[in-house]
Amino acid sequence: MRCESLYGCVKDLGKALLLVLLSVLPLKADPASIVAFGDSLTQGYGLAADDGFVPQLQRWLVEEGVDATLINAGVSGDTTTGGAARIDWALGNDVDAMIVALGGNDMLRGTDPTVSRKNLSSILKAAQDRGIDVLLVGMKAAGNYGPDYKTQFDNMYTELAQEYGVLFNENFFSGLGSVDLTNVSKYMQQDGIHPNTEGVALIVKALGPDVMRLVDGLDG
Repeated sequence: MRCESLYGCVKDLGKALLLVLLSVLPLKADPASIVAFGDSLTQGYGLAADDGFVPQLQRWLVEEGVDATLINAGVSGDTTTGGAARIDWALGNDVDAMIVALGGNDMLRGTDPTVSRKNLSSILKAAQDRGIDVLLVGMKAAGNYGPDYKTQFDNMYTELAQEYGVLFNENFFSGLGSVDLTNVSKYMQQDGIHPNTEGVALIVKALGPDVMRLVDGLDG
């Protein structure tokens, strides 16, 4: 290093050390951006703004030291048909990953599972085309439509997760400890369909580790 004065040497040395440090130290990346794509269960129907699924999951991730920002793309009453129609809009921003939790309203309306499957496939394909990682969260059909309907509905999630190679959690309500929601009424709102604040907390605790794996996969 050649310099004209002692001050110049020290100044040049400082610049050199700074360049070395910048080349060695990792730069802090922006938080992972995750779209929570679903219906009223995702949107937080019937709950205070801070008590819904997305805010509670965001707090859980912060507590676990996960650097991710959730975007609430839940629409009350939405079906897989509605989801397929708005997926391009939902993924229009700078999105790294997506949680897909749709199908409950299809089941409540008795929609043919082949229709629901086609719509969910469109959603997963849209994410795949954009290189966006997905956690697919399944639902379980009630038994009032018969065993054939239930088998088709329940299995479509597993089969789609395998087809698209995405992370999978088989039941949004698994954290409540029972597939039959009538057995967990203390964790449900009066309608028996939507979880209350305590129910959401249990759901988040069960789904949270899968969301962590989703974020971890972004570094791979």
